[in-house]
Amino acid sequence: MIYVEKSQPAPACLTVEKQKANGDYKCGDVLSRTRDDFRNKCYICEYKAPSTINVEHFKSHQGNKDLKFDWNNLFYACGHCNNIKGHHYDDILNCTDKNDLVDEWIRYDIKPFPGEKAKIEALKNTIKVKKTVELLQKAYNGHTTLKAIEAANIRQVLIEEVRDFGNNLDIYFKNGYPQDYKEAMKKEIQRQLSPYSPFTAFKKWIVRENGVLMQEFGDLLTGL
Repeated sequence: MIYVEKSQPAPACLTVEKQKANGDYKCGDVLSRTRDDFRNKCYICEYKAPSTINVEHFKSHQGNKDLKFDWNNLFYACGHCNNIKGHHYDDILNCTDKNDLVDEWIRYDIKPFPGEKAKIEALKNTIKVKKTVELLQKAYNGHTTLKAIEAANIRQVLIEEVRDFGNNLDIYFKNGYPQDYKEAMKKEIQRQLSPYSPFTAFKKWIVRENGVLMQEFGDLLTGL
């Protein structure tokens, strides 16, 4: 989970649909704009280009039209995470709110080996942070037989991304490679730390916890 800036103003169709008895909050360009705002990633697990897509209500509306058609309440989520969250996690960190430091108050870690579980740790002792960690743990590691299988599929892609990131870092810092190759590798590392890349939060923490990496790439961890 990383910070995301929602585009403004809200799609005009939401005001129109809100007046209808059975209005559709996925009207007009709502889907395409949420996809673009969230860089085609699930806002919870950061899986890129999910095959099951939901326009998710950050705070469950449960019939409340103000929440149902509020543009700032519409997030982009995969079916796996949306199904876990439901109406059970209305008090989590808001990744579109700059005051909620979603990738600093929560530590993300996974070892790049088959079968490894994701480790999600609260670094701030608040209910919001703890509930967010609980949701993320279920998203990445599962809490039922079905969700454990889905989560394992997500982790497989996550591990591959983290392993690839580590290999690129290893090549970049190794001696013997020509300078133009190292510059190309640096651009690839920068791409992998960008908000458009999958599982950015995990890769940011790899950098945060290493002094050499922070010196070289620390400036990429802010303002993304």
